[in-house]
Amino acid sequence: MLRGVGTRLTGRRGDPMTIPPPSTGLRIREVSQILGVPAPTLRSWERRYGVPVSTRSSGGHRRYLPAELQQMRLMRDEIARGLRASEAARAVRHLLAGTGAARRRVTDLLDASESRDPAALRIVLDEARVELGLATTIDQVVMPGLRQVGAWWASGRCGVDQEHVTTETIRGWLARLTTLSQIDTYEPPILLACGPRDQHSVGLEALAALLAEQGRGARLMGPRTSEHTLVSAVTSTGAAGVVVVSHLRAQRRPAVDALRAVADTGTTTFYAGNAFSFPEQRAGVPGTYLGETLSIAATTVIEQVRSRQPAPRRPRRAA
Repeated sequence: MLRGVGTRLTGRRGDPMTIPPPSTGLRIREVSQILGVPAPTLRSWERRYGVPVSTRSSGGHRRYLPAELQQMRLMRDEIARGLRASEAARAVRHLLAGTGAARRRVTDLLDASESRDPAALRIVLDEARVELGLATTIDQVVMPGLRQVGAWWASGRCGVDQEHVTTETIRGWLARLTTLSQIDTYEPPILLACGPRDQHSVGLEALAALLAEQGRGARLMGPRTSEHTLVSAVTSTGAAGVVVVSHLRAQRRPAVDALRAVADTGTTTFYAGNAFSFPEQRAGVPGTYLGETLSIAATTVIEQVRSRQPAPRRPRRAA
């Protein structure tokens, strides 16, 4: 995140930002040099996706202030991690939509990430949870922070050691919250699975923590959950619902096949991930699309499962 105006703008991963922006903003040629993105591409981002909406000089020329420069850096990094430009623009808007407190916590999280300091990361997460609540912390601090670190790694702006320390610390924090929550053990679990060819499970681990906060137990199936494994788990656990997440558009078909196999058992199904971002990618997919907000996803899963399941039978108290 940019920290001020008129200081040396080096960026978090060493962008050659040695030009201090004047009060009127940088020219598009200067921004292109700073970010390593052609000027026509920058114009296309603004014209087609509204990222950013630049100010104009008295002569009608584009001028970019620090906040706008940061939006374009985020856009560049999201595209470098493999998103389409339209998806990257949506991710940037989501990242910047948080409250001022959440944005400050993201900055704190990224500072701790760059320091590769697990203790500092946990302090940031705990303080954010107290200030903002778990749902906002996950939606507006944890996930945007992880996306940013992932984008840095994908574009070569941080090493695998930083990405690993950050991700594993957050996973441990989420696991602790899930374990300490009071879950109704009389209700059948909700199964949370990656698609058969997907391996990133941290979003599901965050969903498990949010479900647990509302008293609902979940079982994490882990990365690359095969169709056979998932259906067997549904049968053996009597699962109340199944969530399948797939982020790889090229590997969407196996995830859809797994969802269909689960739906054939009569179990309530849900799905999410970049592989289903556009309406045409959701056509014919059984179940409910959960969108991009984990707190809303958790509430949706709980409400739908409860509406379709009989009340759990609990042991009678002794007379």
